[in-house]
Amino acid sequence: MEGSSRGTLSDTECLVVTERLAVSCSALVSHVQLACCSSHFAYPWQGTELRIHSNTDPGVKPLQLVGHHGNISAVVFGDGQDPLILCSASDDYIIIWDVKQCYSRAREGLIAPGTVIGTLLGKVVYLSLSPENKRAAACTANKIYILNTKKMEVLGVLEGHLGALTAAEFYSWDGDFLVSVSEDRTFRLWDVAKEQVLHQSSVLSAFPLLSVYLCKKTKQLVTGSADGQVWCFTLPNDHKCRLVSKLDLQKVVQRNRSYGEEGTECSGPVSKDGVDMVETTKPVLRIGAFTPSPDDVREEDRASYRAGNCVWIGSSDALYLINLATSELCSTLNLKGAQTVTVSAIGSWAIFHGDENRVLCVVASLFDPTVALLEVGVPGSSVSLRSFWASSGEQSLSVLPSARPMPESPLNAELPGKDACKPRRRTDSRGGVKDQALVFHSQIKSSGYGMAPRMVMFSPKTNAQKKSPGPQKTSQRNRCLFAEYPVDTAPPSILHTHLSTGGRPTAIHSLQYSGDGKQILCGLGDGSALVYKSSLTGTPAICSGHAGAVTVGWSHSRKWFLTAAEDHSLRIWPLGTGEPALIMGRDRFPKPVRSAQFFYLDKFLLLASGPTLHLYLYHLDVARDDIRRYHKRNLVKLAAKLEMSSGTDITCASAVNEFFSYVVLVGGCDRSVEVFDLNVGRPSAHIPGPHTRAVHHVAQNKGSSFCAQGFDFYNLFLTSAVTDGMKLWDLRILRCVRKFEGHQNRCHPCTSAFSPCGRYIATGSEDNSAYLYDIRSSSYLKKLPRHTDTVLNVAFSPCTPERFCELPGLSAVCPAADGDSGWEAAALQTG
Repeated sequence: MEGSSRGTLSDTECLVVTERLAVSCSALVSHVQLACCSSHFAYPWQGTELRIHSNTDPGVKPLQLVGHHGNISAVVFGDGQDPLILCSASDDYIIIWDVKQCYSRAREGLIAPGTVIGTLLGKVVYLSLSPENKRAAACTANKIYILNTKKMEVLGVLEGHLGALTAAEFYSWDGDFLVSVSEDRTFRLWDVAKEQVLHQSSVLSAFPLLSVYLCKKTKQLVTGSADGQVWCFTLPNDHKCRLVSKLDLQKVVQRNRSYGEEGTECSGPVSKDGVDMVETTKPVLRIGAFTPSPDDVREEDRASYRAGNCVWIGSSDALYLINLATSELCSTLNLKGAQTVTVSAIGSWAIFHGDENRVLCVVASLFDPTVALLEVGVPGSSVSLRSFWASSGEQSLSVLPSARPMPESPLNAELPGKDACKPRRRTDSRGGVKDQALVFHSQIKSSGYGMAPRMVMFSPKTNAQKKSPGPQKTSQRNRCLFAEYPVDTAPPSILHTHLSTGGRPTAIHSLQYSGDGKQILCGLGDGSALVYKSSLTGTPAICSGHAGAVTVGWSHSRKWFLTAAEDHSLRIWPLGTGEPALIMGRDRFPKPVRSAQFFYLDKFLLLASGPTLHLYLYHLDVARDDIRRYHKRNLVKLAAKLEMSSGTDITCASAVNEFFSYVVLVGGCDRSVEVFDLNVGRPSAHIPGPHTRAVHHVAQNKGSSFCAQGFDFYNLFLTSAVTDGMKLWDLRILRCVRKFEGHQNRCHPCTSAFSPCGRYIATGSEDNSAYLYDIRSSSYLKKLPRHTDTVLNVAFSPCTPERFCELPGLSAVCPAADGDSGWEAAALQTG
């Protein structure tokens, strides 16, 4: 039988499923462990009899094995093909079969023998063979029996679970360690030789854990529960597992359906009766490896897929392809209600993805004694998961512009009569310079009248000896500031400075380094801003005047900085003074200013208020004229106003000011992210619902003047949302390429930042710590504790990652705990 279902990637390329075989058994096998490899698959046929079919040659007669007295409850193939080992278990025996030898004996008309390695161990629900097939693990009740595969010998018994075991797997790269999952909703790591527990997880769910998978490439553990929850943990050498990601299979499928995109999810075959099927829980019955050929993966997706980030998940109604790096659904093969597939409700899976572009699945019906072999074709182009958040333009977007601004672009706007803003010299009616009042007196040395007339005007020195030039001394500070940022350095990890910013608890709302790394600008929740030296020493400059939490931003020239607040106002301050040079208030912004920054190398002011992006031209002049002291020479002109396509209010915005760029990234209250192209003055792309909550922060990889990156690295950006972690996006393909969930962000708007070298990501967390991630891995590198409350903001120094000439590498700020003197800032250095 053959059937097909539309693929998840485009309308023309599909996942194709072929039912190669369907067999009726004498007993129900819905909860029996089935086995499948590249050449054969096996299942219980007549209860106590075992049947093996060939996957490569359908004309070969099935091999029937007899030896068990009780019903077979678990079957598994061993590692490798020469020899091919099969292990089967029932209440009475656990038997090892040599498949090649069994075929040979069957052709001779003899009964194929097996090796009994265990007797009367109870009902075995799961079997696993170690690498090189030296050991076998049999799960029965709450015990794991470790058996010798060569003879009848119990090597050890692993006990400790409080509930019945459901699955256990050996490390595919080290047969001395094993992972088990149980109905007590926990998993454990075991040292098989010592029979010791190396790690025990907490209770993960309210439902039992049903399956487990170990990825050799990424050294990660993936487990799933009966209610459709999937967890991914690291497996480090110290066996201290850390959570990498978590997803709800039911919610992931529903989110894709809610967008109504045909290219998002495989709709599957049509129901037999044409009636919509009722949504049910999606238990994770089996997790299998996804191993595509590198030649079949698109170039932009190879980094994600060669790391082994995708897995197949078999559930009761469908087969799902999940990208663990992004927690997204890549593809679905829906079997429920299919006309061309015998089994629609599935109770057991066996999944094998070989080297070729096909997946072999052995499925057992949940309600009928039927077993079927399905072949799922995965076209090479299907491995490239095209984003369903397509760009409206024909060309892909890029932060670095490829052409000059268009003639009608808003970026070409200029202030009219800019020369009129410059201070004029006082002239008389004839146009000459007007005489100024001068005072000459004999007591004033500068007048020259109190000195004797000079008789000798010049007498050269003829016997002067030239001094030999010595070595030029370069100050340690200048050497530090102008040195290139090291690309291969380790991330900061050692606490360098700890500072309290005030005498009373006041939230630090925003934080930013100046472009040269010499100063740090902090926006507080009490309406003020502080300017510190980067060493966090000395008395900070205080700028006050707002009536709400302050957002801050430096200019590229480092001569100005701006502050914006919830009081519908924006102020621009010259560095070194406590008086603003420009104030913009409620007459221009009817709603609070959510984001404000300098843009296009300080040519514009970019502000977000309500559903509108405001682009202002400005001219600042702080020269004083005592006669016209009340005459303001500062100008502000609106150059463009851009509205969100959905009309929702803007929650955050980000743009690059370090170099010329046309792209602005905007997050909205409707959980969407829009990409504005200011060269054309309109939105160019729309990402609907990248998170389950509204995006509260967008961070771009802006690099640094002290470090050079590849052009493509500048197209990466981060989005953060409460309860949904961080996501890393590629602007060129508008697709999430990685998700980071190792930190806690449940209610506070914790922000994130890229390192100047582009290798690391830092974020705040609600467990009083800051977290550092490698951009290539979803697991965090370092956890930076020693804070007293939630870490809200982080910022990398643009010039150096280590403490040198008192320059910190990373600054993290967090509120102080109750009873502390105030909010605190911490600077760290590289270890």
